[in-house]
Amino acid sequence: MSITKENILAALKNVEDPDLKKDLVTLGMIEDLVIEGNNVSFSVVLTTPACPLKEMLENACRNAIKHFVSQDAIINIKMTSRVTAPPQQLSGNIKNIIVVASGKGGVGKSTVASNLALALKLNGAKVGLIDADIYGPSVPIMFNLQGAKPRASEVNGKTRIEPIEQYGIKLLSLGFFTDPNQPVPWRGPMASNAVKQLFNDADWGELDYLVVDLPPGTGDIHITIAQSFPISGAVIVTTPQQVALADAKKGIGMFRMDAINIPILGVVENMSYFTPEELPNNKYYIFGKSGGQELAEMYNAPFLGELPLVQNVSQAGDNGTPVVLQTEHPIALAFIDLAQRVAQQVAIQNSQAKNAATV
Repeated sequence: MSITKENILAALKNVEDPDLKKDLVTLGMIEDLVIEGNNVSFSVVLTTPACPLKEMLENACRNAIKHFVSQDAIINIKMTSRVTAPPQQLSGNIKNIIVVASGKGGVGKSTVASNLALALKLNGAKVGLIDADIYGPSVPIMFNLQGAKPRASEVNGKTRIEPIEQYGIKLLSLGFFTDPNQPVPWRGPMASNAVKQLFNDADWGELDYLVVDLPPGTGDIHITIAQSFPISGAVIVTTPQQVALADAKKGIGMFRMDAINIPILGVVENMSYFTPEELPNNKYYIFGKSGGQELAEMYNAPFLGELPLVQNVSQAGDNGTPVVLQTEHPIALAFIDLAQRVAQQVAIQNSQAKNAATV
């Protein structure tokens, strides 16, 4: 059987993206197909560089061509990506806004947001991070930027804030503009307007993902951001204790209100268990077990995984070098896996929103 573009595409129609529930050809994910004798080369354009299914899809493409076309085919596949965006975007340059929320403080929300942003970057994405926790900003400390001040520049007659770059991502925090030793006694409207400026008045450039670390709770800032900007989805952070789960339920409920209606990308259970460094195979569920997974099941939301209670995490944050930068550490690998799951859910939500918009 001779190898042609037609029979290669027919073969690849048997390879389905398990998240988007359609074949790669129909999804337009096959590009640059070239046939020269038995040599077959093409690109598979994934919906995110953080795709956890990359290797599986590549193997499925090879097997389909060998099975349906020719065992003699010499196959060269380039796995690349083009991050999708929802039908509405903040601007033409920012594709997805991901908010990270918790019902209460003390569950490690800022730690998750910071390491999630960096893990997305390590997976190959262009990433920004907004620290919108106006009363307790953490980014200046966690990224070793105490005392840093963003610069301002004139763009088309308008003053634009230039985010600070650290570890390959762009950052803005209210902590860059306030005295860290003084309280911020702002009423809701003033705080909300200040946060909106971090979105509207900043020169973010091109971003695949803009991660937003929200304050704890369900207050003015949450509603302002949710109603002012097109949010791709929310990540809910909790710990296994019942008091944290009770507040996380309120956070999920807020995002699912008709006036807000933001997709829940999933639930992360932080501080799930303790593993001593000298006993790496032991897990001690000191705060309870499976609360985050049960919460996700209760609200029919994805469960994004468990993150252990590890001293390295807090030490790394205090030292200004988030733990995910220790790329071989088990907790760093857990954050990279989390980033892949979040990116996967963003792609699914964008596909569903696109389909709904065309109906």
